[in-house]
Amino acid sequence: SVRLTTMNLDDNTKWLVWVAKQFENIAGDKKEISLEQFKTALKVKESFFAERFFALFDSDASGTISLDELLKTLKLLVHGNETDKLRFLFQVYDVDVMHAPYRPLRNGVRSIVDSLRVKEYDKIPSIGGGSIEPDELRMVLKACLKENSISLPEEKLDDLTRALFESADSDKSGSITFEELRGELQCFPEIMENLTISAASWLKPPTAPRKSQTPHILSPVYWHNNKSKLLLLGSYACVNIILFILASLKQAGSGIWIVVARGCGQCLNFNCAFILVLMLRRSLTWLRTTWVAKVLPLDLNVILHQLMGYMVGALTILHMGAHVINFVRLSQAKGGYHLWEYLFTTRPGIGWIRGTASLTGLLLQLLISLMLVCSTPLVRRSGHFEVFYWTHLFYIPIWALLIIHGANFWKWFVIPGSLFLGEKAFAAALSHVGGLYIVEVNLLPSKVTHLVIQRSPFFHYKPGDYVYLNVPVIARYEWHPFTISSAPEQPETIWLHVRSLGQWTYQLHEYFWNYQEPFDDNPELPVARKSRNKNKLSTNPFPSSLQCYIDGPYGTSTRRIFSSEHAVLIAAGIGITPFASILQSIMHRTRKQASCSHSNSLDENMKLQKVDFVWINRDQKSFEWFVSLLTQLEGMQGTRFLEMHLYMTSALNKSDMKAVGLQMALDLLAKKEKKDSITGLRTRTKPGRPDWEQVGFSSEPHLKTCKVQVFFCGSPALAKVVKAQCEQFTFPFFKENF
Repeated sequence: SVRLTTMNLDDNTKWLVWVAKQFENIAGDKKEISLEQFKTALKVKESFFAERFFALFDSDASGTISLDELLKTLKLLVHGNETDKLRFLFQVYDVDVMHAPYRPLRNGVRSIVDSLRVKEYDKIPSIGGGSIEPDELRMVLKACLKENSISLPEEKLDDLTRALFESADSDKSGSITFEELRGELQCFPEIMENLTISAASWLKPPTAPRKSQTPHILSPVYWHNNKSKLLLLGSYACVNIILFILASLKQAGSGIWIVVARGCGQCLNFNCAFILVLMLRRSLTWLRTTWVAKVLPLDLNVILHQLMGYMVGALTILHMGAHVINFVRLSQAKGGYHLWEYLFTTRPGIGWIRGTASLTGLLLQLLISLMLVCSTPLVRRSGHFEVFYWTHLFYIPIWALLIIHGANFWKWFVIPGSLFLGEKAFAAALSHVGGLYIVEVNLLPSKVTHLVIQRSPFFHYKPGDYVYLNVPVIARYEWHPFTISSAPEQPETIWLHVRSLGQWTYQLHEYFWNYQEPFDDNPELPVARKSRNKNKLSTNPFPSSLQCYIDGPYGTSTRRIFSSEHAVLIAAGIGITPFASILQSIMHRTRKQASCSHSNSLDENMKLQKVDFVWINRDQKSFEWFVSLLTQLEGMQGTRFLEMHLYMTSALNKSDMKAVGLQMALDLLAKKEKKDSITGLRTRTKPGRPDWEQVGFSSEPHLKTCKVQVFFCGSPALAKVVKAQCEQFTFPFFKENF
């Protein structure tokens, strides 16, 4: 929405010029737009508001809006005072106006626009009813709910209507007048300060792109927050440069293309071997418990793995291209082989194993190129994760071909390769020593499958860890990573929340959804009971158990949370899963402390003094995933220790005219019932996206004495925003790969 309070005269003039151009594009040669065109341009979900706004703009009741009519009202709202804007809002909510909108002009009564020009509103003849009746208010609030994508039962809608009406009807006359509405709005200063004409969101001028808030790479702030990462990347670059130079010096005098080929080949030896080290998940998990975690950015292992993958792709192209150019030169020399013989045969005898260097090189180029293409975000995040999964298994033939192709590669490969193969063998043996069983399934909104899995007494993990899951009945050979959403203190089971984003996850959800009843004791039959109501948890226990296998657990950056003094946990959507485990663990430790009452801290091994939990969801139903957990957290002793901030992005802000009444009613009813109408929690669900400058970073005195660390799990786009905000305050930022 356009904040009129911050717009200067020049901005207003430019905005109105822009509006006129947009109107001409929509209206075309007719110079007027109809109600249907207005609805399309307005892009509102509920036609109620489109019709109300259209009625207020159409001052002559012609059924169309001309540019003159549009600009007259907009100029009034842009240049008008607070009362002008309040009057416009009142006319939107006074539904009686819809029944006799503009005929008063011809009957000696002023039009709406004429009325808005008059400053002494008590002298204006009332239009329609001139007041808002209970039924009218209920109609408006119902439209507001639809516009904000909020679903509430009729009884709750009645409660909202009653709460707002009783609060605004100060004289208990049974209707709300303009002065009473203005008086009620005075209790909501943030609405008065931000009252806008956001009713026509399509009229907003194109906003100038925001300048990046990320500090310059050479600034002290950027270095402070990224020094370990920059040092690691710098060291990686230096190693490649040194290897290239050393290999080139050995081939000095052999020609430029031989030098390039040998230099790239030596770098490939290093990268193709070291890329394995970054995938030693079990070793990295152990390293997180040592001093190494304070020196090396272990959380960047996946990012560095991707970087090295692209480096390998570039080096193979340079390596092969240099060799091809050299082969062309040799084939043109007297007595040389043809180019096709160099590339596709073993006759030239190139290579240390029977002249197979060229053939293995071509195969390596093909496999590496396929692996790189299928590893791009376009493939992984477009519902084709299985393509990425299976093509990534090309690493097995790639290593075999590298050993055959390069005489020295095995020397680079022997140590990391042994560690990698040892980890794989250990994980396979551990995961298949007696399979585990899925003992319960809850089908949650937005196609989220909550799996409750039997826990082995030998399975130990930390809050926020993740595992690889294999369900043979879905796919026998596929393993997929999921964060554990239960607390380690939960002894008998572990929880996984799986959102349907790809083929395997959709098959998992559909498998349990389509299940009716087992017909016999065949273990291959589905065993879960599905919920008949898509919006309700299916909590029926299994009549039998479904076998599965788990590889893990593996640690992430969230293990740092308990070593920080003030942790800010920011989750977007299903990104709550690692924090669900952490919050449950905090809850268990708090209860243990309450029973022991022997220390002031939550745990002797935990430094946490304050936790801020921010959860951002697109819609109302997503809160149902963990609403029972959040309810328990609110009941913890010492509520100031944990503060929750819940946001729903589909809901419009209080400054939006399509949400003013609803947000007022929700606030009033929440104060009355001591709980939020959307989630049922005591914490009020805030509309829109967080204002990161006001969420709770710099204004709290508590932050001046505590070491703040910010942990994030969610979309990469939001991660960049949060990271830039953290860098402004020099807060360490840790992101879990999502």
